[in-house]
Amino acid sequence: MNDDLSSAAAGFPEPFRLLVRETASSTNDELRALAENGAGEGLVLLANNQTSGRGRRGAAWFAPPGESLAFSILVRPREPKALWPRLALATGLAVAEAVESFGQAAGVKWPNDIWIGHRKVAGILVEAGADYVIAGIGINVNVKVFPEEIASIATSLQASRGDVLAAIVRGFARHNRNIGTGFDELLDGVRQRCVLTGRHVSLIDCKGPRTGVVEGIAPGGELLLRTDAGVERLIQADEVRIVR
Repeated sequence: MNDDLSSAAAGFPEPFRLLVRETASSTNDELRALAENGAGEGLVLLANNQTSGRGRRGAAWFAPPGESLAFSILVRPREPKALWPRLALATGLAVAEAVESFGQAAGVKWPNDIWIGHRKVAGILVEAGADYVIAGIGINVNVKVFPEEIASIATSLQASRGDVLAAIVRGFARHNRNIGTGFDELLDGVRQRCVLTGRHVSLIDCKGPRTGVVEGIAPGGELLLRTDAGVERLIQADEVRIVR
């Protein structure tokens, strides 16, 4: 483990602890295997080189070695399983607050992206098992050059990788227990940063492609989308794009 990450791990709150792998295919997949074998809550698995990182719907995640952070956090929630999807919002708020601690205004693009300005700096992929949840986080830190296909929509923090990691884990430690009691406060933080409210968007949900105007985020964390049929509450959606 390099000194930067060692220092970060030394300051993690209990029960969080860091496991670094030089190379991993997907930190979510490798942490899932550890969870299935009994790994305890709070394990943070970080790959210096993630070869097959992915976002929602299997989209590839660009993570150049040494110029990004790719890691996953294992939790075993005590709250009812119906509330576990809220961990995506808890993770997003933790990442957004970490970005802000380095002097950048952060936006939350429900359900799983963090923006600086109008460009994506981080993505989140939350996946559940029988008795655990894995929160996967990819964040651009000190990226010098993006591939042409994402250069116009991606951006990067310029900061110590260890400091960014520590800030995110500290925030996650505060917020992940608030998906039940304390969710109103967590949700307020997400709403204040939501970049979709008031915007006309297109997206894909279980009913297929949809368009509408986002009216905000409901008390349960669902996206409020106004369509010709009225206001609907969406628990999950993919390919959420701002049309205007």
